[in-house]
Amino acid sequence: MFKSAVILAGGLGTRLKPFTEIIPKPLLPVGESSVLELQILALKKYGIQRFFVATNYKADYVEAYIGNGSKWNVTVSYSREVKPLGTCGPLSLIRSELTEPFIMMNGDILTTLDFAALYKFCMEVDSDFTVVTKEIISPFNFGKVHTDGVHITGVEEKPNFVNEIVAGIYAFKPAALTRIPDETYYGIDMLIKDMLANDKPIGRYLMREYWLDIGRIDDYNIAQDAYNEHFKALKSWDNI
Repeated sequence: MFKSAVILAGGLGTRLKPFTEIIPKPLLPVGESSVLELQILALKKYGIQRFFVATNYKADYVEAYIGNGSKWNVTVSYSREVKPLGTCGPLSLIRSELTEPFIMMNGDILTTLDFAALYKFCMEVDSDFTVVTKEIISPFNFGKVHTDGVHITGVEEKPNFVNEIVAGIYAFKPAALTRIPDETYYGIDMLIKDMLANDKPIGRYLMREYWLDIGRIDDYNIAQDAYNEHFKALKSWDNI
């Protein structure tokens, strides 16, 4: 099983203003907890004990709240950016610490993903880097017309669009870190394009479990409703 996890907690949370003008997005309260605490507990449930939190915006707030992780019986260290490094660049600051396969996830994701199943997939797939994906269903509010020249051949009443998206969760083997430049802005999209351009395989893990990206005010409201159903039970892992 994965032993370490990196959580990206340095974003500005622009789409969640005015909340994030005072509180950094990973510390926004959800139920009786916070986004970042629920992430730590969800990963701890699968045996992960070592956490690296990459900070930038309001880093002091994040570090003061989370501390060294002792309140959850885990170890938390910090990688504080001096300048924005994107979604992959922060890994260059802790490269020497990441000597075994590890999880990286955005600091605004809530999920019930089975990380043990992801680890099994990661170990079996021929790739040093696996991207977790999720199918998102988007309703279409109009009837879709099918035509043949000047004739209508059919009408599909308000079909749903299904798109497979990047879920903001990634599994790395240490070899993938050699592609990340030191202290340079480098995003996940850049890593993917680099690997594809060099014919390096990228694992794709399509998750089926609950997943929520808290990027907007509406998403944050959904998180409050989801807490009781999906995440409240994680609090029992506080002191285990």
